[in-house]
Amino acid sequence: MTQRPFPWARTFILGFGFFGISIIWPLFNSLIPPMLEDLGLTAALTGFILTWDNIINMFFQPWVGSRSDRTHTRFGRRKPWLMLGAPLAALFFMLVPFVRENFVLIALAILGTNLAMALFRSPTIAYLGDLFEPTERSKANGVINLMGGVGGAIALFAGGALYKIGVPLPFIVGAGIMLIAIAIVLLLVKEPAAAALPPAQEEPGLWANVRQVVTDSDHSGLFLLAAIFSWFVGWNATEAFFTLYARNILGLEVGTGTQMLTAFAATLIIFSIPSGLIATRVGRKPTIMVGLAGMILGVLVATQVRDPMILLAVLAVMGAFWALVNINSLPMVYDLAKSGSIGAFTGLYYFASSLAAITGPIVAGWLIDLTSHSVIWPFTGLFLGLAILFMSLVRPRRQLGAQAE
Repeated sequence: MTQRPFPWARTFILGFGFFGISIIWPLFNSLIPPMLEDLGLTAALTGFILTWDNIINMFFQPWVGSRSDRTHTRFGRRKPWLMLGAPLAALFFMLVPFVRENFVLIALAILGTNLAMALFRSPTIAYLGDLFEPTERSKANGVINLMGGVGGAIALFAGGALYKIGVPLPFIVGAGIMLIAIAIVLLLVKEPAAAALPPAQEEPGLWANVRQVVTDSDHSGLFLLAAIFSWFVGWNATEAFFTLYARNILGLEVGTGTQMLTAFAATLIIFSIPSGLIATRVGRKPTIMVGLAGMILGVLVATQVRDPMILLAVLAVMGAFWALVNINSLPMVYDLAKSGSIGAFTGLYYFASSLAAITGPIVAGWLIDLTSHSVIWPFTGLFLGLAILFMSLVRPRRQLGAQAE
């Protein structure tokens, strides 16, 4: 049978959904912590507030992903969630800088942004399972994350520049770009016809799949989720506190610290598609293992560096290795999914990553209060090392008798 050509055009169009999402979070994670610090909040409390979206995601987003498997409208299964969540997220996100001097109001704006983003992020990502065959997903995820990386790089570089002109500008412009990107997905992505889709499970799929992973005689799924949890604990802590590290340790402006992260995002973009192609050829597990090892090397160098230009180069190298990890983790999780449970397994992946994003900033913030912002590097390195340990226990899919990757 002739293999169908890879749908590059459709993949890039779908990537606008990730582009839109990726515009918001880098601005959120880099510009809001200094606002909270300026209100007199400790690093631990700042870290806790930055985890609200992940607390919401851990319980709400899996339900949304599973529920979207069962949504049937004339627009499709996933699109109604995008149509509801994106405008609400844009509204609350734009409010943040205008209420930044009042803790209660900025907290409400942050909470509103988090809730609205949770409405459409999981359904957007579930398209990867809806529209692509298992053998295509690493390549497709590479393209999609390239688009997300472009969004993140634009947000960090332009957002840092706009912040220097006027604090509200990156929030307003970012929200507008996100709405345009989501509108492109709504208008141009054609969802599969209901008759062409596998039937959704009769019961909510998330907890059934959690039980399946925990009780399976082969623990590869459990080890994979533990690895995902570990590497996201590490990197989320660094991402959450990097602008404060740049301001308090390196003596840089907030906008400059935000722009430095562009180097990481840029190489993530460059290596997004190659990392998918590499994994298709050599396997997802070895590709991820190399990426984790490279991240640890970068962290070890960063602990010794105080020159901003050298650190910029280190971040660029780390972005390339992070692409090897990040692009291939979700396709590995999808290898566990049965027909009709793509949305639920998307939620399972985000359950692990959201729990990590709760743990990382809170624990790292507590350690920062006890020591200094420099502790983010050894903290990140420790959890990346744990991720390597857990990944070493994952049996490649071909050993389980399934189709080779």
